[in-house]
Amino acid sequence: MYLLVYVDDLILTRNHEPTLRAFVTKLNEEFAIKDLGNLSYFLGLKVCYMQNGLFLHQAKYASEIIDRASMCDCKPISTPLSTNVVLTAEGDRYSNPTLYRSLVGALQYLTITHLDISYAVNQVSQFLHCPTVTHFQELKRIIRYIKGTITHGLNFTKPKHCTLVGYSDVDWARCIDTR
Repeated sequence: MYLLVYVDDLILTRNHEPTLRAFVTKLNEEFAIKDLGNLSYFLGLKVCYMQNGLFLHQAKYASEIIDRASMCDCKPISTPLSTNVVLTAEGDRYSNPTLYRSLVGALQYLTITHLDISYAVNQVSQFLHCPTVTHFQELKRIIRYIKGTITHGLNFTKPKHCTLVGYSDVDWARCIDTR
């Protein structure tokens, strides 16, 4: 079973229905919850149900990034970064740093399902304070790569054994006063 929490929204998925029902019953004893049925779209993530698990992708979100960059007619490319370009702070300043920052931020969110662009996005994000024309060209290259891999995503297959694993990015226990 997977339990994902975002503010006051919960996503539950399972491979064992009785376990899920028991968990939801316990949650409902403590909190007022509403079951909205099968998940299909959440925070820009499209969820596709398959026989052996789930497939998550951000094709709609990626299309919006391509459109925002005015690159709908661009040709796809097979790699997200040029092999012969070294990004440095030197060079002609890009005329629209706000657009640059906006596109880099959007690509950072796209790395949720496009892990293959993580390094490239990290490289262009190091120059948000003062992007150059070269930086913007590399950013456009990442977008061209996305155009060719727009349907890529993450595949989660059903595990063979039922286990409970929890992850969190907060550390309330560190605060000695409130824990």
